[in-house]
Amino acid sequence: CLVRSACRVIPALLVLLAVPASRAAAQPILLDSARLLAHLSVLAADSMAGRRMGTPGSARARAYLLGAFARIGLHPVGDGFSMRFTAPARAGAESFGVNLVGLVPGTRHTNRYLVVSAHYDHLGVRGAEIFNGADDNASGTSGVLELAQWFRTHPPENSTLFVLFDGEELGELGSTAFVARPPVPLGRIVADVNLDMVSRSARGELYVAGAHPFPVLRTLLDSTAAVSLVTLRLGHDSGSGHDNWTHQSDQGPFADCAIPFAYFGVEDHPDYHRPTDRVDHIDPAFFFHSVQTVADFVTRLDHALDRVAAVRGRAPPHGP
Repeated sequence: CLVRSACRVIPALLVLLAVPASRAAAQPILLDSARLLAHLSVLAADSMAGRRMGTPGSARARAYLLGAFARIGLHPVGDGFSMRFTAPARAGAESFGVNLVGLVPGTRHTNRYLVVSAHYDHLGVRGAEIFNGADDNASGTSGVLELAQWFRTHPPENSTLFVLFDGEELGELGSTAFVARPPVPLGRIVADVNLDMVSRSARGELYVAGAHPFPVLRTLLDSTAAVSLVTLRLGHDSGSGHDNWTHQSDQGPFADCAIPFAYFGVEDHPDYHRPTDRVDHIDPAFFFHSVQTVADFVTRLDHALDRVAAVRGRAPPHGP
C-alpha cells in the first residue's frame, strides 16, 4: 500500500525541475523532496486509519513519528518526546492524547524558543470510509519532519521546538494542553510557526496568517513572499467569522497567550474533511515549494527574534 502510494506521487517530482528562471535565482533552501513525500505517503496510508486521537491508527502514526524524531537526532525535552494530556470528558469517560516534542538547541540563545508545529491527527474512520487526511494534515506533519531535519543539520540561533499536536480536529486539544503545561517556560517561547494543509492549491496560493495581529512579522513575511516558489499571500487574520483563521488551527492557543504566530495553509478545497483527501490528490511540486517557503521564513524569523521578542506578550487586537 505504501509503495503504491509513493509510486503515484514520486514521478510527479519531475515537475519540480520546471522552476521559472526569475524565481530559481532566489536559491531556495534545498530540502529533500523524496523524503518529504515519503513521510506523507506513510502518514496518509490506509493502515493509519485516519489517525483519529485515541485510536490504534493514531498509535501507529505516533510510532512512525517517534522513530522519525529519533532518526533525525532531535533532543527530547524532559523524559522523552511524548507529552500525554487528558482531554475533556466525553460520554462520562476521560480520553487521552499525546503531543510529540523534539528540540534542536540554539547556537546563541539556548533558553529562548521558537515553536514549529503541525497536528498529526485527523478524522479517523466513519462507517466503511477512511479519512486519510493527506493534506489535512499529513502534509503539515511531514513538513515539520523535513524542517526538523534541515535545522538539525543547519542549527538555528535560537532553540527550536518541533511539535506535533494531537487532537486538533477535536478542538485544538493538544495545543491547548501544550500552552497550559509547556515543556519549557511559556515566557521563553517567542513565536509559533504552524503548518496546516500545505500540499495543494488549484491557484498555487499558500496563505500565511499572523501579520495583522503581529505587525512585527510583516517585513519578514514580505521578504519570504518575494522569493517564494509559490504565491504566498498574507491574510485571513483580521475581522471576524470563518475568514479569520487565527483560531482555526493550533496557533490559536498561542495567539491567546499573545505569542506571535505565522500560520501557513491553503484555503479549503473540495476534498477538505472528506475521504477523498488522499495522497494521489496532492500537488507534489506545490507541496515541496510550500515547505521550502516555510523554511525560508523560519530562517528569517530565527535571525530576527530579538525584534520579535521585544513585542512578545502584547495582546493582539482580536481575541478568541
